Amino acid sequence: MTEKLFYENSHLAEFEAAVTKCRQNGEYFEVELDRTAFFPEGGGQYADTGTLGDVPVLDVQERGGHILHMTEKPLETGVLVKGKIDWPERFMKMQQHTGEHIVSGIVHGRFGYNNVGFHLGSEDCTMDFDGEISREELAEIEMEANRAVWKNLEVQTLYPSKEELAHIDYRSKIEIEGQVRIIVIPGYDTCACCAPHVERTGEIGVIKLVNMQRYKGGVRVTMLCGIRALADYALKQREAESVSAMLCAKINEISEAVAHLKEENAALKYAVTEKERKLAECLAETVPEGEEAVCMFPDGIEGDSMRMLMNRVLDMGHRLCAVFHGDDKSGYRYVIGSRNMDMRILVKEFNTEFSGRGGGKPEMVQGTACGRREEIRRWILEKAGDR
Repeated sequence: MTEKLFYENSHLAEFEAAVTKCRQNGEYFEVELDRTAFFPEGGGQYADTGTLGDVPVLDVQERGGHILHMTEKPLETGVLVKGKIDWPERFMKMQQHTGEHIVSGIVHGRFGYNNVGFHLGSEDCTMDFDGEISREELAEIEMEANRAVWKNLEVQTLYPSKEELAHIDYRSKIEIEGQVRIIVIPGYDTCACCAPHVERTGEIGVIKLVNMQRYKGGVRVTMLCGIRALADYALKQREAESVSAMLCAKINEISEAVAHLKEENAALKYAVTEKERKLAECLAETVPEGEEAVCMFPDGIEGDSMRMLMNRVLDMGHRLCAVFHGDDKSGYRYVIGSRNMDMRILVKEFNTEFSGRGGGKPEMVQGTACGRREEIRRWILEKAGDR
């Protein structure tokens, strides 16, 4: 059995070990050592990476008590190799995992909720709890979690006997056979866990709960700790500064500036809509009386205003009105309507003729099409006359 150095010293980044086995499995090699500091995937945490000598370790898995280091090249059995884990990555994962214990312990202690799902991914860490938490309560949990960080508490590891374990109140998501490893953060959490953790809570740096959503009758909380929280803050700081510059507003006042901009935009949209409505009425007035079918390609009319123009023309007694917006190169959006013809029949033929997509109700259809303006106009007027 491989000696698990990551349990003896979670901060051990380099070590020497002997290769006990090496076998090929598909395109990779599975290397076993007599001792290792590489943590295999488990407990919701993905595996360490690094090198054995000059050979990269891409993944680490534990199967049947054997720890397998996945490499692209073989290593000779019996040789001594120097192992080196990717320490920044390992430390980052320990920050997240220990932070998760603190948050889950607080949630369990305050609400009695269980952590029923934990995933430490390559970008963030998520925790699933089997109960509802409000936004206000989440902020309180975050503050209490950071108090645990500031206290710089010792993270304790216990290997209790069966008799001792029977008297310990600890969290665990699964039934564990054999020796149970208990991680204790005094005053905050006692939990069975197989992963490496920081030695003191102060190493976490900061705990930030960045998102929460409802999930399977409870909530899923997304957390960033330490290095990840700092990177997230830096990104959001850059984004805030960029928005601040574009709005010519102080960085702490960008929300107010955006709200003002939103109001201005709504007012402008209303003004444009009113002008388009008036333009549609004016354009409708230019349609000669007596024309049964009307096909229009007006400038400055699009969106809802196309339907407004169509309806105004139909109100004036015309049998059919088709309004198009676009050009021959990029294609057209269309709205076609009638008060006494079934437009669904016409649009089916129209879409076939002009590579169109769209549909609607008997009195109105809309969609997109491609073709030359004059060919489209000719087709509409001819088909309308046939009906």
